[in-house]
Amino acid sequence: MEKREFKKLSIVVPVYNEEKYLEAVIRKVIAQPLPGSLDKELILVNDGSGDNTWNVIESLPGKFPEIRFQMINKTVNEGKGAALRDGFARVSGDIVIVQDADFEYDPADYPKLLQPILDGKAEVVYGSRFIGEPHRVMYFWHQVANNILTTLSNMLTNLNLTDMEVCYKVFTREVVERLNLKSPRFGVEPEMTAKIARMRIDGRRLRVYETGISYAGRTYEEGKKINWKDAVSAITQIIRFRLMD
Repeated sequence: MEKREFKKLSIVVPVYNEEKYLEAVIRKVIAQPLPGSLDKELILVNDGSGDNTWNVIESLPGKFPEIRFQMINKTVNEGKGAALRDGFARVSGDIVIVQDADFEYDPADYPKLLQPILDGKAEVVYGSRFIGEPHRVMYFWHQVANNILTTLSNMLTNLNLTDMEVCYKVFTREVVERLNLKSPRFGVEPEMTAKIARMRIDGRRLRVYETGISYAGRTYEEGKKINWKDAVSAITQIIRFRLMD
């Protein structure tokens, strides 16, 4: 398999009301060594936060001058999907990864998420919270819902993912440029998956890998935002983007 030379990783961070955790998360992202000679750029999208999040974002370039930042301030909350769409439009890196603005996901997993792309084996890599890595024991019914959504998505895309709803998704820039996201909220996860399953580059299907990641989920008291309405919306998006788009 032919390897490409990748020079930069674009890290897209949708942010909503995360003044408490954001700077510490970004500090950890910046401190994480990357394989090869990859540079980093961070694209932070403030999704209409009602707290001090935007002021935190504005302070980051002065604290980390060695990193290239792009910052988008949306005055109205539109949802994760809309934030990712706006962030993806700004990427200049060869590889793109999605990073949440809290401590549920650990940037220490970056090297193994990136490696299949760096090795020329994949155009897309999904993390998985359910294939062997340490994770915080959390809500049983959340995992049931996740399994149902992943299974339904797999049935309609003919992929065999174990964690379609995972935050950690990695793409080559060519894939990101063709996604053309439409879902404004958490329905963006099945939308991306359906489009990846159908996408062709140079006449062939995308090569998708999956790797285990650690996970430290939050409770609602700690700031978790996804709820049952998002699960219902995700089912709608799975069907919409597989059968109708």
